[in-house]
Amino acid sequence: MEILNYKKRIVDNQIEEFLRLFGAVVIEGPKYCGKTWAGRYHAKSEAMLFSETGKESNQLSIAKISPEIIMDGEKPRLIDEWQEATNLWDAIRNDVDRTGLRGQYILTGSSTPNKEGIFHSGAGRFGKIYLRTMSLYESGDSTGIVSLKDLCDGKKIAKANKKADLKELANLVVRGGWPANLNDTSEDSQKKIKQYIKLIIDNDLYKLDGIERDKHRINLLLKSLARNESTTASNNKIIDDILEYDSESIDKKTISSYLNALDKLFLIDNDEPYSLNVRSKIRVKQAEKRHFVDPSISCAILNLTADKLIEDPNTFGFMFEAMVERDLKIYAESMDAKCYHYQDYNGNEIDSVIELNDGNWCAFEIKLGAYQIESAAKKLLEIKKEIQEDKGKPPKVLGVICGVIDAAYQREDGVYVIPITALKN
Repeated sequence: MEILNYKKRIVDNQIEEFLRLFGAVVIEGPKYCGKTWAGRYHAKSEAMLFSETGKESNQLSIAKISPEIIMDGEKPRLIDEWQEATNLWDAIRNDVDRTGLRGQYILTGSSTPNKEGIFHSGAGRFGKIYLRTMSLYESGDSTGIVSLKDLCDGKKIAKANKKADLKELANLVVRGGWPANLNDTSEDSQKKIKQYIKLIIDNDLYKLDGIERDKHRINLLLKSLARNESTTASNNKIIDDILEYDSESIDKKTISSYLNALDKLFLIDNDEPYSLNVRSKIRVKQAEKRHFVDPSISCAILNLTADKLIEDPNTFGFMFEAMVERDLKIYAESMDAKCYHYQDYNGNEIDSVIELNDGNWCAFEIKLGAYQIESAAKKLLEIKKEIQEDKGKPPKVLGVICGVIDAAYQREDGVYVIPITALKN
């Protein structure tokens, strides 16, 4: 279907591949990240179970009673927010089995569906794709002169790039990667994101499973998660943080329940710990690194403007790290790689680990300012040496991803230095 001013996504290639391989493709991700636009770009007809204002359309009622009517149309057929009528899953699976055709349906969903009413897994018939907000390369804010794949392949890099200043980077963090906000100022984008969060609390959390949750406590949890963006804070630390900053107490069971709900709405995108035979003796910590799906959410919750970030370098560093790791996930997944973080009980930490599909891995530190490059490179080299001495599998590539720098290059010690505004998949 023709979409005016559609900005192509890196994941478009995967959607095309899955349409070739499977009878149906499921695109999941947070609301407002562009799932419907991406689905429309690849579809030839559509059924929208919700209107553009977010209200239920008459097609939702039809889908629950007569799914075959919703499924009827030129293929590939987009069915938007399919999870609101879970009976569609088995109906589509049966149709895929009956026809034996591939690329028939594109399903988009902004929450994990209730499994009630779904009798078959869909294995072999459905391909699932996760869509995040836009990376800087997709939004046009990175020149893309350096490929992450080339870096992970160990290719030589020496390219000049336009130097970003702190104000520009702060605006990118606050604005976020939401497709509909790309032409907004960071201030206007933040106003929209605040309303986005409010509507999720007021409506989507209840629609998820029909459970009434305490909105005040949800807000307390969101504020604590925002304060702990890009950290490995445990649930106990979150409880202590809420007590310290807001003088209120929430029990561990409630925290876990609320986090699970936020995860089902795809608002949380934590980094798993990397521990696959990296070290043979030293114990590796198993805590996840906390992230919202986009750093702009943390900024909106904490009312952090671009100017406030610049005035608070420590907080800016955590938010910048979150933006970079969002981009790295998007780039890595396009080449069948996966992002982790690394932390052991000897005090060693690596901001981002990319595990390649051949089992090799690459280690990246993320630094806002150029003055931090030297210490970051030294730290990476020391960790690599320790792993080698411990007879573990060392990283194939070392790199420092930086904010304020005007060139991508490889140092004499072999460590890459890359501006985030030069990176692509």
